[in-house]
Amino acid sequence: MKIGDKVRFLNSVGGGIVKSIQDNRVAMVEDADGFEMPVLIRECVVVGEENAHVRGSSKPKVTAEPPRPQPAPVPEIPIVETAEGERLNVCLAYLPVDPKSFQQTNYEAYLVNDSNYYLYFIYMNRDNGSWHNRACGEVEPGTRVFLEEFDKMALNEIERVCVQLIAFKRDKPFALKNAISVELHLDTVKFYKLHCFVENDFFDEDALIYPIVRNDLPERELLVSRTELQEAMQKKAVAERRGILPAKKKNLSPQGVLEVDLHIRSLLDNTNGMSSGDMLNYQLDTFHRVLADNAAKKGQRIVFIHGKGDGVLRKAIERELKSKYKSFYFQDASFREYGYGATMVTIR
Repeated sequence: MKIGDKVRFLNSVGGGIVKSIQDNRVAMVEDADGFEMPVLIRECVVVGEENAHVRGSSKPKVTAEPPRPQPAPVPEIPIVETAEGERLNVCLAYLPVDPKSFQQTNYEAYLVNDSNYYLYFIYMNRDNGSWHNRACGEVEPGTRVFLEEFDKMALNEIERVCVQLIAFKRDKPFALKNAISVELHLDTVKFYKLHCFVENDFFDEDALIYPIVRNDLPERELLVSRTELQEAMQKKAVAERRGILPAKKKNLSPQGVLEVDLHIRSLLDNTNGMSSGDMLNYQLDTFHRVLADNAAKKGQRIVFIHGKGDGVLRKAIERELKSKYKSFYFQDASFREYGYGATMVTIR
């Protein structure tokens, strides 16, 4: 509807000429007696244009605009189902926005649905014991959906994430899938290493992929307590001792010295966005991993190079050795080779 159109009222008798339009909702219509009245646009129907001057008016005839072409309807692309797609395969994908400026780049997060099912999803992160919604919605079969863009300062927020899913099909029968809730512990250190972003089936660019569901099976974190680990090691030692093995003398001579440099610059390519506490935890995780890998090597000597610095890492290592590795022997490493910056641990 435009000024100058001749209209009739839908729900009452009468009509007139449109003189003005207010707020795209109300039109001022002049009737045959020259009175203007407000009428809702949706209550009018255009029946023609003003063909002559209105009584008392010197305004010329309003020329009608040519009808605007209507866009052609976009054909709906049918969803092609595959036999493999009857099983849910869903993953989270993280991509650097600008790999050429990797030190400063932001990241994009996507949810990838590699199945024949529609998915309702919620993507959350945990903070101080509570969960916070970061993205939610629907993703179509065989597609990916953008979740968010974030910078390196937000990495600490997504260390613990959860994805919940409900799978269904539209306008066709389908096999019932259980509602899925998967919690993941993201290794945020990988976001600082370009080689951790690898070639994949879903993006032309390299990406960091975290599976959520594989062949209908939700991902579960492998959490092994220290007690379970010790029991497994003891059972293995007993089984080996009772097995049929050739008799040999116990070799008490120490093995070669293993050196482990715990300086953060030797462990990580980049530490942007990491606090001093994050760096210390990463160094201690490396310390624990090396001891666990060598726990069965009696007589093995390991030199942990921690540097002199302000002594925070050195004290933390000594505290861990005294509380969690009481059977191991430790001392300052060779002063001639390492100065005051290393501790030698002997596995016993």
